[in-house]
Amino acid sequence: MITVHHLNNSRSQRILWLLEELGQPYDVIKYERNVETRLAPDALKTIHPLGKAPVIEDDGRILAESGAIMEYILRKYGKGRLSPPEASQAYFDHLYWMHFAEGSAMLPLLLALYVGRLGEASAPLQPRITGETASMLGHMEAGVKGKDYFLGRELDACDIQLSFVVEAADARDLLVKYPSLKGFIERCRARPAYKRSIDKGGPFSLRRPAPAQPQPAAAPR
Repeated sequence: MITVHHLNNSRSQRILWLLEELGQPYDVIKYERNVETRLAPDALKTIHPLGKAPVIEDDGRILAESGAIMEYILRKYGKGRLSPPEASQAYFDHLYWMHFAEGSAMLPLLLALYVGRLGEASAPLQPRITGETASMLGHMEAGVKGKDYFLGRELDACDIQLSFVVEAADARDLLVKYPSLKGFIERCRARPAYKRSIDKGGPFSLRRPAPAQPQPAAAPR
């Protein structure tokens, strides 16, 4: 049976969702981010040297990287589900969006996250990051416009892969100008398998927690 090493509020959520859509049995081992640093615990490094999620174990294999994991699961357990027939045009679209999610789409969002911590020092980079983010979201908006999902009316594994990108954008309130992407992620969240994956993995939110408010000093006695 597949074991998913699942980090809260991470890319591993979409692996749980994929398995739920396929009805494939699996076990979950949960890990929690450090509240202050938001980093994964060192315990994950005992499973894979990078210490990041997702990581799965199956038949003695240890596999990291969400795209590779999804391809492995689809080939071994998918039975033709959530992926078009190979050599069809739809399959090449599926392949493109599967790799676009991490190859292009996440970079500007990650840059915005990390560079934003520099405060005023990040000002020279912000126009480029903003432009790249708008370009990426605009491309995705056009890709799903007029459709329920990126390949049409039916959910595909590429939708699950892309969902993390759209979740990350929504967490930063970036979907106001992209109604098709907003509708897409709402349809994803409404799916029973998506909801089951949340039940299995625990609460899921990519919004950064609000900083703790300083406590008022105690009145002198």
